[in-house]
Amino acid sequence: MAPLQVYYSGLLFAPETSLIRVGYFKKVPWISLQPRVVDVWSSLIQTLEGHSHYVKSAVFSPDGKLVASASGDKTVRLWDASTGKQCGVLEGHTDWVWSVVFSPDGKLVVSASSDETVRLWDTSTGKQCRALEGHTNYVNSAVFSPDAKLVASASRDKTLRLWDTSTGRQCEVLESHTGWVRSVVFSPEGTLVVSASSDKTVRLWDTSTGRQCGVLEGHTNLVCSAVFSPDGKLVASASRDKTVRLWDTSTGKQCGVLEGHTDYVNSAVFSSDGKLVASTSADKTVRLWDSSTGKQCGVFSHTDNVNSAVFSPDGKLVVSASDDSTVRLWDTSIGTQCEVLSHTDLVWSAVFSPDGKLVASISDDKTVTLWDASTGKQCGVLEGHTDRVRSVVFSPDGTLVVSASDDETVRLWDTSTGKQCRALEGHIREVNSAVFSPDAKLVASASSDLTVRLWDTSTGKQCGVLEGHTDSVRSVVFSPDGKLVVSASRDETVRLWDASTGKHCGVLEGHTKWVTLAVFSPDGKLVASVSDDRTVRLWDTSTKTTIEIIESGSGISSMKFHKDGMHLHTNKGVLLKSLLHSRAGNQEPAQTTPFVHIADQWVMYNMKKLLWLPADYRPRYLDVDDTGKKLAIVTDCNRIIFISIDSTTLPPAYLLPSSDSSGAIIAGKDLLTSFQRLNL
Repeated sequence: MAPLQVYYSGLLFAPETSLIRVGYFKKVPWISLQPRVVDVWSSLIQTLEGHSHYVKSAVFSPDGKLVASASGDKTVRLWDASTGKQCGVLEGHTDWVWSVVFSPDGKLVVSASSDETVRLWDTSTGKQCRALEGHTNYVNSAVFSPDAKLVASASRDKTLRLWDTSTGRQCEVLESHTGWVRSVVFSPEGTLVVSASSDKTVRLWDTSTGRQCGVLEGHTNLVCSAVFSPDGKLVASASRDKTVRLWDTSTGKQCGVLEGHTDYVNSAVFSSDGKLVASTSADKTVRLWDSSTGKQCGVFSHTDNVNSAVFSPDGKLVVSASDDSTVRLWDTSIGTQCEVLSHTDLVWSAVFSPDGKLVASISDDKTVTLWDASTGKQCGVLEGHTDRVRSVVFSPDGTLVVSASDDETVRLWDTSTGKQCRALEGHIREVNSAVFSPDAKLVASASSDLTVRLWDTSTGKQCGVLEGHTDSVRSVVFSPDGKLVVSASRDETVRLWDASTGKHCGVLEGHTKWVTLAVFSPDGKLVASVSDDRTVRLWDTSTKTTIEIIESGSGISSMKFHKDGMHLHTNKGVLLKSLLHSRAGNQEPAQTTPFVHIADQWVMYNMKKLLWLPADYRPRYLDVDDTGKKLAIVTDCNRIIFISIDSTTLPPAYLLPSSDSSGAIIAGKDLLTSFQRLNL
């Protein structure tokens, strides 16, 4: 089934005005609500996935045919730049790899690592040729000289070192920096190297003598990177002072400041003709600048800190490496990545109303936004909070929403008018979560002031303070019958409370780190909790004991039981696929009603792959409506997308009982890439 699924994904996520969509896409019959997509192709050409940790560096080979990337997963990976396929994994480092660079002829790569070594690798075989040892702390950067006879390395031991590539011997130690040396690059003719340091300076060195021949001062915070222009007349430096600065190498004077990033600037690099500078930042962007005017002329976005970027030899592409674990290829001629943004700041979550007709989303922009789930259109913005909003939940009848905010308030809103009904005040620190009781007569709120508070929704009066947690309370939920409240806390515990008396009636202990979420099963007999200890625990509410521990990994930000009580929906996929198995004498439960969910890169139905999700459409937060046929997805790109499945038009195979949902995941991005390369 995978080829057809990928084909449909290629059509479904193609831009509205693309020729491939206009010419061939009518409608995917079983998608009753399609996700909103951009109008035109963005500058993003490919996303290279394979690293299992932050990607710290990525570079093109001299002929532009390969890309090499370095990662916190201790590997260097080689990729085919035209297809995006991985064609080599260079293993040998025993700690994070911070940088990788090709030799001028492309036959070697040099890598720098936290294991205090610099390593040379043969690109044709992937074998290690040599390990250069001598540094006494992490090595942050390593590069070849233009003739490839030397390698220069920069280290946290505050030194630069020059090495003979043919013998591996150290031939010079350059000392003068008073802080970590974060990067090093040779000048085009190889007579100089430039270094950037945590001591806020950029320094020039004579490679023949090892002597310092210039100090470039002006940055007001540590300098992360410095590079020469192709003619060697300029140096561009990137700093945590949020600027890129241009320097005249002959005079040492500053001749330009490139401003626009909103967070640390990690790297800067010139295009091969020297006309452009690309910079990367903790603000999650790559920015292009005109080196002669200093004007910004392009912005590309990752979903996490961007560590490095390099132009292709012909200057038509930029490759960037990010803490989102991806390497991305961008078309410099397009200049801007198109986004479908909903809020003006980070979006934290989105939830369905009980009837599935509305979705509410919350953001750091201090608002709650309401969306029509059938059309995807915005139908209301609830404004009143004075700080970021941390949670939102509908009342059981869908006429109200309750929101919790860092402004220390809980607010009730009328969903039909968008007006605020009431502000519940009493917490003395940020409120992390708020929910309605099943009869909507009460609201429970959880706060960093270590308390859970109960409120009368009709009067707004506080009617109970539940005390016992010893650290911030992150979430709170009523049991289905409204008699209990469960809370999750950074004190590593889950606690049960009597909703009528406010008395503490149980402590669920076992997690070894912060507990971030806790939810009841539909029958109220179980509680599931998520912790930073990378586990989900299943608890029996009557005995207060753990009955199952699931190794869940990190990153679970949303969790709810499916109405059948046998499955837990999370933004990372479905957990406890046979939840009742442990409750039914180890007998396999009856087949559940099919439902839609997310697993890895796929939208699944009845545990079968249905639709491949491109990288920018994968969930950071996820909600599934009560019918099990609608998805609300908050992506790392701050998109909010809705997908609804019409099960009556699905192929028959999707309606059959699923005994095995495993299978190879097809690299659907290859199809999307081929569309983009044809400019369709």
